Amino acid sequence: MTQIALPLSHLGPKEPASIVVGEGNLQVVEALAASHDWPFGTAILGGPSRSGKSLFASWFASHTDGGAIDDADTRDETEIFHAWNRAREDGYPLLLTVSGEGWEISLPDLRSRMGAALQLEIGPPGDEMAAKLMLSHAMQRGLALGEGAPAYLVPRMERSYAAIERIVAEIDRLSLERKQPATMSIWRDALEAVEGPEQARLL
Repeated sequence: MTQIALPLSHLGPKEPASIVVGEGNLQVVEALAASHDWPFGTAILGGPSRSGKSLFASWFASHTDGGAIDDADTRDETEIFHAWNRAREDGYPLLLTVSGEGWEISLPDLRSRMGAALQLEIGPPGDEMAAKLMLSHAMQRGLALGEGAPAYLVPRMERSYAAIERIVAEIDRLSLERKQPATMSIWRDALEAVEGPEQARLL
């Protein structure tokens, strides 16, 4: 399990300082490292909410000779088409992230070019990656989760990037509200608030 450092000046106050690399995104990392092999110099990156697509775009634009367009599926198609043409003329790879499921492109010229691009997808995190993400989010908040928190929480929670972030945020909120360190009782109450009482009682 490794991490990719991010350009701190580009990040918001609640964004992690690095991308946790694990089974959910390792293929994406490997593809970004070989961007000059992309078909027509273009890759499209999709994935679940809060899975790090924007962070990858920020890293790619800052640490390689390539360009990146975040949330390309929400932008003007003509603008995207011109950006693609500039990238091809100037000879640099272009990474586009998409926020939704399935990018429905109306502009025929853009649709044909995006159809030939490398399609990348961030998958769900496994146990080890989920634990590392939990610790990364806690560190960003200045929160000490407490020993054993990932081992208790990960098997009982929804295995998604957004859920991991919600759990950590709820632990932080409860810890501050009660003026107590994050211990088992707070983990359990946070899990119940986010996932429901049934999950909190799982052995």
